[in-house]
Amino acid sequence: MAGTPIIDRIAGAPISWGVCEAPGWGYEIASDRVLGEMRELGLRTTELGPTGYLGAQPQDVRDQLGRYDMRLVGGFLPVPMHLDPALDLTEATAAIATLAAGGSEVVVLAARSDDGSYDYKVLMSDEEWTVLLSNLDRLQQVVRDHGMTPTLHPHVGTAIEDRDAVLRLLDSSDILLCLDTGHLLIGGMQPLELLAAAADRVAHVHLKDVNETVAATVAAGDASYLGAVRQGLYTPLGDGDLDIAAIVTALEEIGYQGKYVLEQDCALDGEPEPGQGPLLDVRHSIDFLTSVAS
Repeated sequence: MAGTPIIDRIAGAPISWGVCEAPGWGYEIASDRVLGEMRELGLRTTELGPTGYLGAQPQDVRDQLGRYDMRLVGGFLPVPMHLDPALDLTEATAAIATLAAGGSEVVVLAARSDDGSYDYKVLMSDEEWTVLLSNLDRLQQVVRDHGMTPTLHPHVGTAIEDRDAVLRLLDSSDILLCLDTGHLLIGGMQPLELLAAAADRVAHVHLKDVNETVAATVAAGDASYLGAVRQGLYTPLGDGDLDIAAIVTALEEIGYQGKYVLEQDCALDGEPEPGQGPLLDVRHSIDFLTSVAS
């Protein structure tokens, strides 16, 4: 039986409009404009964005999405899971419950740094690895108890960032992965290498194209993550140095049937003019992905 066409599996994300949970990230466009522009672009599903962005309570989230006839596919949830073996999961559980109540399919966990920023490398001891894996098991169970699929997002500035950490995670845990093409590359692992090694572990995809020259400054520690984003770290799909078409083709060949979330992280200084700003970049990415699918 044929799967759902790629064109029907493209999803949006507020981060492509500069909306991020990291402290001091930049100007935040109101959710009404972001959801309205997603609809204008033909998108019908989105990730949640930062907890509270679409509303403080689950009903608020459902109402906000309903006004734009949008559905929730997932949400990004950074948790400092390597720091405390008795980590209080109250806040994370509340966020997971909000995602479930909004109809989400996937929870995208990340091993957050102590301060929640993404501007330094998190190096773990063996003891901290043990703590992380234990808390990750706890979080997975909470997600499953709410009827969703838990995934872990290798991410710059978190405890699971570089190639060695990704490979150790694959060996040490049964967690499924969110394949983020940009973060994986910056961490020193080609997306196609991950697919060759562990295709069956990929349950969710964030598509980013990358300016490798700027990415190298992050990998070398010469630029902060936010600074690199502001310098053009991510480009619309097809304009950067990753072979997005090859990655998507490989995913389709292994039978991936999840969403392709368009995630070109950006940081804004102010409100874009109507019809300008991130809308144009996301439209470019949709056009590129549509051409790959045709």
